[in-house]
Amino acid sequence: MRFSVAHPIPYQGSKRRLATAILSYIPANQCSRLVEPFAGSAAITLASATENIFSSYVIADALHSLVGLWNMIINDPASVADEYSSLWHRERDKPIEAYYEIRAEFNVDRSPVKLLYLLARCVKNAVRFNPSGEFNQSPDKRRKGTNPRLMRDELFAAHRVLAGRTQAIHGDFMSLVEAAKEGDFFYLDPPYQGTSGGKDQRYISGVTRERTIEALTILNDKKIPFILSYDGSCGDKNYGDPLDESLAIQVLLDVGRSTQATLNGRNDVTIESLYISHFIPVISDIKRINHSLDDYARQLSLFSFI
Repeated sequence: MRFSVAHPIPYQGSKRRLATAILSYIPANQCSRLVEPFAGSAAITLASATENIFSSYVIADALHSLVGLWNMIINDPASVADEYSSLWHRERDKPIEAYYEIRAEFNVDRSPVKLLYLLARCVKNAVRFNPSGEFNQSPDKRRKGTNPRLMRDELFAAHRVLAGRTQAIHGDFMSLVEAAKEGDFFYLDPPYQGTSGGKDQRYISGVTRERTIEALTILNDKKIPFILSYDGSCGDKNYGDPLDESLAIQVLLDVGRSTQATLNGRNDVTIESLYISHFIPVISDIKRINHSLDDYARQLSLFSFI
C-alpha cells in the first residue's frame, strides 16, 4: 500500500514524481538513518518518512532560510501556516506589487516563511539568485500560488511524519559526507552540471563535478550506501558527462515530456540519471537500463525493497 506524501515546499527540480522509482532501490532494514544533504523540497525524505523506511532523518541545505523553514515545519507548523496566510492575503488588489514588496523584504530579513511564499508564487516555482545572493525570480502572473488552506494541510502533514525524528541542518554537504557512519543511507541531489552558473543562479551555491566525485569516493571508502540524482538530458540537451562506473551504477529514468517543453509546445522528453551505490543489493540486470515512471509503478509489486 502506498500513501499520500506531503509536499509543502514547491520547488523546481523536486524529485516528488521520481520518489517511487528512487525508493524502489532502497533495501528494507539495511540502514537506520537517511541523510539528504541537498534538501530542497525534501521529497525523498518525506516519501521515506511516510512509509517509515528509516527510523531517523537528516535534511540539510546551503540555503539558510530553507533550513530555517524546515525547522519551523518540524517544530511549529501552525506559525508557518499563519504567516504564510498573512503574506498570501497581502496581494489583494495589487498582487504583483505585493510580490515585489515581499521579495525585497526577504532579501533584507531572509525570513523562512517569506521564502515559502516566494517559492509558491514565483515563475515555475523556480528559485533564482543574482550574483549578490538576492532572490530575483519574477512572480507568476497566471496563478496566485498555493491557497493558504491547502498549504496548512501540507505543512501539518509534513510535520506529522517528520517531528521527533528529523534534524534540519544548514551547512556544506561535504561535512555530512565526512561524518557519515555505519547505518547511514545518503540520497544526494546536487546541482547538475551547467545549471548553477550564469547571471541568474538556480541555487545559492553550485557544486563542481570534482567535489561530487570526491563525496562519492568518501562514501564508497566508508561503505556507505547512496543514491545520487545527477544530470541526464532533455531533448537534445545533455546536462553533463556520465560518472565512472567505479563510483556507482548508472540507471536512466524516462520522466516524460518536460514542463518547459509543454509550455513551449515542444515534445522534448526528460531523462533523469540515477547512480546506485555498489553497496546496495539490486537486481542483476540493472546496468544502463531505461525505465519510464509507469514501468516502475507496474514493477513495484515485484520488488522486496520497501
